[in-house]
Amino acid sequence: MTQYLIRRVLWLVPVLFVITLVTFIIMHATPGGPFDLDPTKTSEQIVKRLEQSFGLNKSLFLNTAAFQETLAQSGNWLEAIPQLFDAQFENYLGSLLRGDLGPSYRFRGRQVNEIIFQPPAGRPIWESRMGTTAVLGILALLYALALGLPLGVLAALRQNSWVDHLCLFIATVGYGIPNFVLSIFLIIILAVWLDLVKVIELDYWSRWQPWVLPTIVLGTPTGAFLTRLTRASMLEVMRMDYVRTARAKGLLERMVVLRHMVRNALIQVATYIGPALAGLVTGSFIIESQFLVTGIGRLFVESIFRRDYTIIMALTLVYALLVALANLGVDLVYVLLDPRIKLEKRGG
Repeated sequence: MTQYLIRRVLWLVPVLFVITLVTFIIMHATPGGPFDLDPTKTSEQIVKRLEQSFGLNKSLFLNTAAFQETLAQSGNWLEAIPQLFDAQFENYLGSLLRGDLGPSYRFRGRQVNEIIFQPPAGRPIWESRMGTTAVLGILALLYALALGLPLGVLAALRQNSWVDHLCLFIATVGYGIPNFVLSIFLIIILAVWLDLVKVIELDYWSRWQPWVLPTIVLGTPTGAFLTRLTRASMLEVMRMDYVRTARAKGLLERMVVLRHMVRNALIQVATYIGPALAGLVTGSFIIESQFLVTGIGRLFVESIFRRDYTIIMALTLVYALLVALANLGVDLVYVLLDPRIKLEKRGG
């Protein structure tokens, strides 16, 4: 297992590098810049000075000629590779290797590390933008598990009954309604008609009520999909020989369901839970914007409109790292659920 973990972690380096390179080229090749929409812009000279101060006036595309020339002269790949990249990317990559995500082009005088990971003065670390989005994603996943797993197991155990049809109806409706439509319905019902929750809450850490609607809206599609996935996995496991053998041994039905059915059915469910958590954290753009949650999802959307290159790059890397770690976590859960699975064989 140790060799497998080391191998997977080392694979993250080229993956993140390629994501960084592709995102950097596409982002800078798009027409426009971070200062084009600046209301304080008064002249073209000021824009040029700003671009020069941030290094945006340097070359953009890959310098293949310099790479080939250096490689032909020295024959050393390590010496030639730095010549391949443009000056902007080389400077950014050097800062990234030092853990510096660079300055923000729109939040003047502030670093990207501070904007994403630093909480307000005097507040704990989990109240940062990254912490807020992570907490919202974890709450949504817990809600999805609490909704999807029991409904899926119940639907499988009561197959073709009214209980099964009701669970499938809930799953179909929950998965079919878009997030932004569901949020509007819940706002009208729970906030306007019943006055149970507040829609606009600038400080989500002062009370627990503001978290209710974003958690439900974000976690409902995942919970609905988990319902159908758990049901299908349970129906497949119920027909296995070891389930019939367990019943023939005289085990209690509760033990047969929990120890033999649910545990083995969760192996397939775990395949989805890992990426689902990363998807909940990275897919909260619309939800955070609708409910004014101060997280990285809302920041990402605003940064795209503002062309804040450094924040876009940083959040893209954060999302890519979360997805990679989620997939690695799924492989580890496999071993906990079924010791027969060998990670070394899976990674080979």
